[in-house]
Amino acid sequence: MRVKLIWAFFIAIFLFLLLANSEEQEVINALVTFMDKLAPGYVPRDSTWGWNVSSDPCKDKWHGVRCHSDNKLVMSVTLEKLNFGGSLDAGSLCIAKSLQMLSLKDNTLHGSISEDIGKCKLLTHLFLSGNQFSGDLPISIAKLSNMKRLYISDNHLTGELPNMVHVSSLISFVAQNNNFTGEIPSYDFSNLEEFNVSDNNLHGPVPDLRGQFHADSFSGNPNLCGEPLSNACPPPPPPPEKKDKKSFPNDLSIYSGYLVLGLITLIFLTFKLLCRFKTKEKELEVEKKEKAQESVGIVAKTSEISNSNGSKNGTGIISEYSLTSLESGMTTSGLVLLSSRTLRGLQFEDLLGAPAELIRRGKHGSLYKVMLDNGVLLAVKRIKDWGISKQDFQSRMNLIAQVKHPHVLPPVAYYCSQQEKLLAYEYMQNGSLFMLLYGSQSGHSFDWVSRLNVAAKIAEALTYMHEEFLENGIAHGNLKSNNILFDKNMDPRISEYGLMVAENQDQFVISHNKGLKSKDLIAATFKADVYSFGMILLELLSGKVNKNDGFDLVKWANSVVREEWTIEVFDKSLISQGASEERMMNLLQVALKCLNPSPDDRPSMSQVVVMTNALIEEEEKSISFET
Repeated sequence: MRVKLIWAFFIAIFLFLLLANSEEQEVINALVTFMDKLAPGYVPRDSTWGWNVSSDPCKDKWHGVRCHSDNKLVMSVTLEKLNFGGSLDAGSLCIAKSLQMLSLKDNTLHGSISEDIGKCKLLTHLFLSGNQFSGDLPISIAKLSNMKRLYISDNHLTGELPNMVHVSSLISFVAQNNNFTGEIPSYDFSNLEEFNVSDNNLHGPVPDLRGQFHADSFSGNPNLCGEPLSNACPPPPPPPEKKDKKSFPNDLSIYSGYLVLGLITLIFLTFKLLCRFKTKEKELEVEKKEKAQESVGIVAKTSEISNSNGSKNGTGIISEYSLTSLESGMTTSGLVLLSSRTLRGLQFEDLLGAPAELIRRGKHGSLYKVMLDNGVLLAVKRIKDWGISKQDFQSRMNLIAQVKHPHVLPPVAYYCSQQEKLLAYEYMQNGSLFMLLYGSQSGHSFDWVSRLNVAAKIAEALTYMHEEFLENGIAHGNLKSNNILFDKNMDPRISEYGLMVAENQDQFVISHNKGLKSKDLIAATFKADVYSFGMILLELLSGKVNKNDGFDLVKWANSVVREEWTIEVFDKSLISQGASEERMMNLLQVALKCLNPSPDDRPSMSQVVVMTNALIEEEEKSISFET
C-alpha cells in the first residue's frame, strides 16, 4: 500500500511539472508570435537575440527581456529604436501574465492599440511614444488599475483621452502631438508628476490643476480655456429663472418700453452697416483698378533687401514685400496648408501681414521668424535662385509633408508662384546644433551622452527618410548643424529636408553627375547625405566647425589620426567630463567611414544606425554598471 502511495505521489509531481512546462511553452510561443507581428521579416543581429521557440526568454536572456529574480517569469519587454514597422499584438503579449513594463518607443509601428492590452493586468509602465499608432485608445486602458506611467505621445491617435480618474497609482501621462478630441478628464493632478496633452484638438476648460502644471502642458489646443492658459473661459449661462405665470401681464407692460427702444437701435445699426458696406465696395473697386496698373510680381518696398548691411530689425514681411499682383488663376488665398492643427484658417495675407524678424540670409534665400495673430511662431524661408519648376516644388513639398518622423521637422505651409516661393515650418525656440556647439551657449554644457543621443536620433531619422523616399530620389541635400534644430524637450529635429539638391560638399558627386545613370545618381545623392552626417559627427566629437576661412575639418581630423594623435580630435570639454575615450574613438571611426571620398565605400544610413545604437547600448551598460 505504501509503495502505491509513493508511486501516486511521483506521478502527481510529474503531471504538475508537465503542466507547468506546457504553460511556460505557451508563453514562449505567444511572445514569438508577438515578435513576428511587431517586426515581420526581422533578421536578428546575432545569436544573443533569442525570441525563438527553442529557447527560454529568462534563462537565455532574450534581447530586451527582463525577468523576475526567480528567473522564471517575464517582468518587462523593452524594444526601443529598432526600426520595427509592424503592429502591436497585445493579445499574444498579454499571455505573459506577469508583464509589468512594455516599452516600444521610437519605432515605426502602425495600426491601432487593441482592447487586448487590458489583459496585461499587472502592467505599470507602458511606453508607446514616437510611433505611428492610429485610431481611438481602447477603453480597457483606463481599467489598468496598476498603471503608473503611460507615454503615447507623437503618434496619430484620435478620439477622447482615456478617463483614468480612478487610477490612483498614475504618476505620468504624456500624450502630446496626437489628434485627441473632447475635454480633459479630471485626473487627480495632485498625484501626477508628468502631464502633457499639448498639440491636440482638445476643447473646453482645463481642470483644476492644484498648481501642479503650466501652460506648456496644454498649448497647441486652440479651443482649451482657463488657467494656466491665457484665454479665459466664458462664464456659464445663468440658470433660468422660474416665473410666476400670474405676473406675465405685468412683466409685459414693464418691458414693452425696452423692446421698442431695442427695435429702434437695431434699425439704426442696420442702416449704418449698409452704408459702411457700400463704402467698402467702392474702396475695393478703386484698389482693383490701382493693382491692375501696377507691374506683375512681388517687389521690395524697403532697402532691407537691396542693402547688404545685414539688418535684423523686427519688421513684418508685408513691410518688406508687397503683393501687387499675382499670376493668372492665383489668389491671395493660394497659401497651401500642410498642417491644419495649428494653422487652421490661415490665409496668405495673414502671413504677409504678420510681424517678422530676419534670422539669416543664405545662398538660397532668407529665413524669418514670424509671429501670427494667434501667437503661433513660424520659421518662414523665402527661396530664391533655385532651378525647380512650380509643379515640381509643389509635388515635392506635398510628398515630404506626408512622411512623418518625430525627429524630422515637416513643412506646415507653402506659397508658390513663378516669381516667389515661401516655405513655413514650426519655429524651434531652442536653436540649432550649430548654436549649441559654437554659439552663445557654451558647448561645455553639451555632455558626451547628449551628443551621442543626438547623433543616434539624427541617424535614425535620416534612415527613415531615405527609405521612404528611395523611389522618389529625394535626399536631404543640405544637411548641416544649422539645420539640426531642438524642440522644447531638447530633442533634435532635422529641418529643411528635401529643400535643396545635394550641395557641392561632395565633390565626387558633383564632378561625376554627367557620367552617372539616373539610378546611380539617386544613390550618390543619398550618399552625399551620409557624407554630411559624417561631418556632423566630426563636429560633435571635436567641437570645431568646418569654416570657409581655409580650415578643412575633415583634412585636419585625418591628419591627426594619421599621426596617431587621435585624442587631439576630441573636444577638451568631453575629456574633462570623463567621457569614454573608447566610445568616442568608435564614433570617430563611424564618422570617417561616412566621410570616405568615394560614395560607394560609405555605409548606408541604416548601417550607421546599427553602429550608433551599439554605442548607445555600451554607454547605457557602462552607466548601469557604475550605479
